Amino acid sequence: MKPLKIFFIIFTIMVLVPRVAFAMHIMEGFLPIKWCITWDLIAFPFVVMGILSIKKLVNTNPKIKMLLGLTGAFAFVLSALKLPSVTGSCSHPTGVGLGAVLFGPWVMSVLGMIVLIFQALLLAHGGITTLGANTFSMAVVGPLVSYLVYKGIKKAGGPLWLSVFLAAALGDLLTYVTTSLQLALAFPSNPGGFMTSFVKFMGIFAVTQVPLAIGEGLLTVVVINLLSAYNEEALVALSVVSKEVCCEEYEE
Repeated sequence: MKPLKIFFIIFTIMVLVPRVAFAMHIMEGFLPIKWCITWDLIAFPFVVMGILSIKKLVNTNPKIKMLLGLTGAFAFVLSALKLPSVTGSCSHPTGVGLGAVLFGPWVMSVLGMIVLIFQALLLAHGGITTLGANTFSMAVVGPLVSYLVYKGIKKAGGPLWLSVFLAAALGDLLTYVTTSLQLALAFPSNPGGFMTSFVKFMGIFAVTQVPLAIGEGLLTVVVINLLSAYNEEALVALSVVSKEVCCEEYEE
């Protein structure tokens, strides 16, 4: 499968090339320990559900393993791309919308956590102590929003391309809203408290994150288009498309 080869090549490059990262993932040691533990506990049940979902998915269709790998590589590459934001921070896409559309939200809780672990260890992007917080924002809230948006538009009779685009874009944006909330809870402003801090953190990333979310939505539609062309059988098995739907829908 050509798209798969492309993504694995990019994945390998990202792993082998060392980079200094100042990224949106909450960095190692930044959160107070009580919040690290809190977010670990909150994220844990979602990861357990994800493990059970993956086990069921693979037992039902063993051939899906390759597509799971592709989805993880897609999230790794996109979330490792960092663009400068204001106040010395950075923004980046998340890449979790694709997996949410293909497999549902819980599978991405595991894939997203694995991506975050690799980035923390290999790219200094994020951290181990902040893994629970980053997992909850990027691998739980983002995919859940993407899945609900995708299912909602699809149920309303909207075109597949629109449901995929909005799912990926809004999942990206809500990841950043969640991270802003996490930071505001840990570091309330004085004066002003939580809300002032929340607005401040939201403002830091809004300028760059909105166009990034739009770009991620468009790219996710392109990937679904490629999968329709090269592996439509898998999309039919996952109920992303029906047997009557072919890739001409995207070409329109």
